[in-house]
Amino acid sequence: MIEVVMVDIDFEVEAQILKALAHPTRLRIIEILQQEPICVKHIGGLMDVPQANLSQHLSILRNCGIVSCSRDGNRICYSIRDSRAAHILAVLKNHAFDQSV
Repeated sequence: MIEVVMVDIDFEVEAQILKALAHPTRLRIIEILQQEPICVKHIGGLMDVPQANLSQHLSILRNCGIVSCSRDGNRICYSIRDSRAAHILAVLKNHAFDQSV
């Protein structure tokens, strides 16, 4: 007989985080923000995504608590707030690497 160990995890919260990360553009944003906090204009320069589209993706990540933003004059800079996002990205990269070998 298999014994199941129950862990006290709020799967609703975890599912919301996964849902917010379930887009290639948002995963790329997390990859960029892993390096350092960065301003929206610079993120846009690193990605071939229209500004309005980028703002929508950042809003989804911010509303889910994955990233946070701060204002520096008229610049808005983003950083990773929830380290689980970076960990999930690392797992995805490791899985992709394992599949390519």
